[in-house]
Amino acid sequence: MQTIYEISDQLEKGKITSLEICQQYLDTATKKEDKIKAFLSLDKEFILKQAIESDERRKSGNKLSRYDGVPIAIKDNIAVKGQPCRCASKLLEPLESPYNATVIEKLKGAGIVLFGRTNMDEYAMGSSCENSAFANTANPHNTECVPGGSSGGSAAAVAANEVPAALGSDTGGSIRQPASFCGVVGFKPTYGTVSRYGLVAFASSLDQIGPITNSVKDAAVLLDLIGGHDKKDSTSLNIPSSNFAESLPENGDLKGVKIGLPKESFEVEGLDAGVKDKIEKAIESMKKLGAEFVDISLPHTKYAIAAYYVIATAEASANLARFDGIRYGKRSENAKNLIDTYLKSRGEGFGDEVKRRILLGTFVLSSGYYDAYYLKAQKTRTMIRKDFEKAFSQCDVMLSPTAPTTAFKIGEKILDPLQMSLADIYTISLNLTGCCGISIPAGTHSNGLPVG
Repeated sequence: MQTIYEISDQLEKGKITSLEICQQYLDTATKKEDKIKAFLSLDKEFILKQAIESDERRKSGNKLSRYDGVPIAIKDNIAVKGQPCRCASKLLEPLESPYNATVIEKLKGAGIVLFGRTNMDEYAMGSSCENSAFANTANPHNTECVPGGSSGGSAAAVAANEVPAALGSDTGGSIRQPASFCGVVGFKPTYGTVSRYGLVAFASSLDQIGPITNSVKDAAVLLDLIGGHDKKDSTSLNIPSSNFAESLPENGDLKGVKIGLPKESFEVEGLDAGVKDKIEKAIESMKKLGAEFVDISLPHTKYAIAAYYVIATAEASANLARFDGIRYGKRSENAKNLIDTYLKSRGEGFGDEVKRRILLGTFVLSSGYYDAYYLKAQKTRTMIRKDFEKAFSQCDVMLSPTAPTTAFKIGEKILDPLQMSLADIYTISLNLTGCCGISIPAGTHSNGLPVG
């Protein structure tokens, strides 16, 4: 598997053209998509047209960046002008985006080839990519297993070598957990570092766009390309951009780096013994590279899942109210009046998991329950954030498993929302606090599946 940094190097030296590299990835995708189903749409003509334009820019000495011509896949909830933006939902099936998301404008400004739209859990609600209205994406390491979610299509596409990198979105672990399950790198930036303009909102105070790649350096490269202040996003951080890719040490030296080990992360009921073993071996490897480990505690993270599912569903209930069969998207053909249009369009268009979360969110925001649930969840969120602030006074970074298990079988947990939610037990806290997080491969379990 090539990294985008390696591909750009070959393009810079004239060893390969963008047309050649894009055709190679299209050929791979054609061979594998029947089993993997990572993509919801793959417009070959559009992809090759962008590649030819990139090659012409390089020939004329007008390249837009050193990454001009590199292909990147896009999750189906990020707007690309003229392309479908369905969020893997029947309700938005006829919709084409009238504008580009800010991250897309930035990628196009660097000459990136937009390479297809990847499958996901509907409206990013799920941890297995089984809630898509169109297809179940399979894990490239074992096609009987899920790729994780909600950015399962993006992670599977990268892991299957159908594309060198992809964009996903992360609301409670939706980049990091599928990256762990598929054995690739998944990075959730600090909240506000990457513009959310053009990302279809699930939970606005939690959502972040981020990269899924084959290397940490590639994740840094993509963060450099898509990050930065955006006036179109009121939550965008107005801080100087950093050159993350250039700041990475070449030799992997960790001397002087303090890594915190949250005791709660290793006391989770259901933490697989094989996963724990791989994490312990990773710790030993980091010690040899000079890292210092310190024990820390995040006592209130035990409430993270409860707080998250109150806050996230409440925000989803408000955000998804705009999908009403009137403004855009699918309108029920069986509706006889205005109220009918609302009820039947949403009833026919939304999947079961989306309906469940809307109902939960509407309940916790309803009269008499707001203080008992939503307000209490927000107070809990503050306590969790204070835990992290205290811990970061003792360490530079923290280490834990990305998920308590490796990828599970398709169909194994889809009917048990509680068990499904536990797949995100390690990732949710960072969305509540706004902190960044990265999942990196930690080896292969005895069952043959990756650990992050």
